[in-house]
Amino acid sequence: MSGSEPQTDEELAAAWGAEAEAETEAAQPARVLNQAEIDSLLGFDDGPAGGDSQTGIQRIISSGLISYERLPMLEIVFDRLVRIMSTSLRNFTSDNVEVGIDNILSLRFGDYLNSIPLPAMLAVFKADEWDNYGLMVIDSAMIYSIVDVLLGGRRGTAAMRIEGRPYTTIERNLVERLIAVVLADLSASFDPICPVTFRFERLEVNPRFATISRLSNAAILARLRIDMEDRGGRMELLLPYATLEPVRELLLQQFMGEKFGRDSIWETHLAEELWSTDVEIEVVLDEQTMRLSEIVALRPGSSLTLNTGPGSSVLMRCGAVVLFEGRVGRRKNRLAVRIEREVPRPQPHERS
Repeated sequence: MSGSEPQTDEELAAAWGAEAEAETEAAQPARVLNQAEIDSLLGFDDGPAGGDSQTGIQRIISSGLISYERLPMLEIVFDRLVRIMSTSLRNFTSDNVEVGIDNILSLRFGDYLNSIPLPAMLAVFKADEWDNYGLMVIDSAMIYSIVDVLLGGRRGTAAMRIEGRPYTTIERNLVERLIAVVLADLSASFDPICPVTFRFERLEVNPRFATISRLSNAAILARLRIDMEDRGGRMELLLPYATLEPVRELLLQQFMGEKFGRDSIWETHLAEELWSTDVEIEVVLDEQTMRLSEIVALRPGSSLTLNTGPGSSVLMRCGAVVLFEGRVGRRKNRLAVRIEREVPRPQPHERS
């Protein structure tokens, strides 16, 4: 026995234990995550109340659901709405009214319905020219404030709120008058872009009865803040992207002066260049139907007889568009065509 091998029973037991421990560590599988670690990885753990602590896959999914294209001109429309509303509400309430816009954001329609603070009034309105709907939400503070102002409440006193009861007919009628004023201002705000009429449809107090779009559809939300000295409240305007689709191209343009995206200098330059554009006009002397074997048999030197002579009527085209009808003749030693009349072009609805 060599001197490097264990000599006693204690040394033999220690060597065997070390070898067994090494074999156990080599055979042990990778560590398995428990349920808490899995929930934390996927973003399903319960974080602090009221905080936005999404992590992992949930944050990735949520960010994809609310990432929609930006409409620069729509922000100009809402800024114009704020200025118009400030004047119209002062005339409507005979009080000092300040209107401001908190933010404009994109979200899913279903998420917004679930976040509406109740009690509130939900006004469904229709854009007649676009044949679709929008939603206006007026919170409880704004409802009681407008009722107090219109019924002669004293200035400097907060509006009295009575919670836990449905809104009365008088309150609904007064709020409908406010809605009519706001919808008229919203129509005026869109006038520089596209004439549209927003018409009041109905007033609801339950969000389930104000569903104007699919819950997963995208929508634009504008939150307005209305202050009347010590009174006031909030108003929210929601327009689904489907409602804005007819004017989407107009809303995508950048704001350039008060003409809302039009550049008269560029338009004039483009019109002048169009008049200088070269256009090729083709004269169709004859059209024939031939067999494929006859076409294959054509060789250099073969002759094609055209059934067109002096005085024949021919068509003049630019590409696939027929422009004129002419008559064939001769001028000196060249073939010439004299334009007889202009061929009327069909309108888009006639082509369909």
